[in-house]
Amino acid sequence: MTDLNWMTLLSAAALGFSALNYVLLDGTDLGAGILLGLTRSSRQRRAIAITLLPIWDANETWLVLAGGGLLALFPLAYAILLPALYLPFILMFLALILRAVALEFRDHAPGDRSKRWVDGLLMCGSLLAGMTQGVVLGALVQGVPHSGGQYSGDGLEWLQLFPLYCGVVLVVGYAWLGACWLYWRTVDELHWRSARQARVLANVTVVLLVVLVVWTAMLDSRYALRLASPLVWLPASVLLASLLIVFRLGFRGHRDYVPLFAALGIFVLSFALMVIALFPLIVPPNLTLQAAASSPNSQLFMLIGFAVLVPVTLIYNTYGFKVFSGKVHPVRD
Repeated sequence: MTDLNWMTLLSAAALGFSALNYVLLDGTDLGAGILLGLTRSSRQRRAIAITLLPIWDANETWLVLAGGGLLALFPLAYAILLPALYLPFILMFLALILRAVALEFRDHAPGDRSKRWVDGLLMCGSLLAGMTQGVVLGALVQGVPHSGGQYSGDGLEWLQLFPLYCGVVLVVGYAWLGACWLYWRTVDELHWRSARQARVLANVTVVLLVVLVVWTAMLDSRYALRLASPLVWLPASVLLASLLIVFRLGFRGHRDYVPLFAALGIFVLSFALMVIALFPLIVPPNLTLQAAASSPNSQLFMLIGFAVLVPVTLIYNTYGFKVFSGKVHPVRD
């Protein structure tokens, strides 16, 4: 394998790492935002908001790295995906802005009724952001029509059944992560209610993911060949079963972070299966990583940037979680 191929693989790994970190970190607080809107107690809603305020903006840094990395490292893929997914991308960014405004300014809303409206907007922003992200992933896996390096579709492929189903799966999965996060970070009634929600959402998410893997295999014979390999489905099944056991046992001990870490492990497993199904494609049905990659000099420049930014972002994230660790007690809104 040539140096260029190794550089392209490193570029793809940097991009995938950023995207995965965004899904894991911001997906968790998007899920908590969804559950916040479904919580009746104003004291519990404020407790949920307090768990999110110190960390949500750092989590979204990974989205910036992933988007900028796609443009610089794989410009041809960016040129195809952007016009194909204009509307879901715009809706996602608007939803993230709405969510950020609602979260940061909810304490300034006058009266309980106004706060309830703000919390409703926070939930809607979280739902829409999660749904559009799932739709984008589903449209990518389904395939984006293109010819000669140009998008050739009608702009509505993301409205087909498979991308919409992916959106639902991601929303439910995010809510599961959010429930696990709240089980870790809260106490008393909210703590135990989150545990019940996490158990139910775990069952629903796993069933939806299994259906999604089977459906994905039916989309393309290449997907089916890769996912049906015993070297893929057998270790994946064992790992899934092990993580589910750890998830269940996590509620019996005193380490309240265990269910969340097990749930995040299942998300990582799902992401790995998606990569296995797609590789070496970056935009199905036929655009490969190598064909979409930028020049070696551009890749080298960006990889040096990633080598600096990724550790800094990880340290910043970790330090933020450490500083604001511990249980959050419900307080009066």
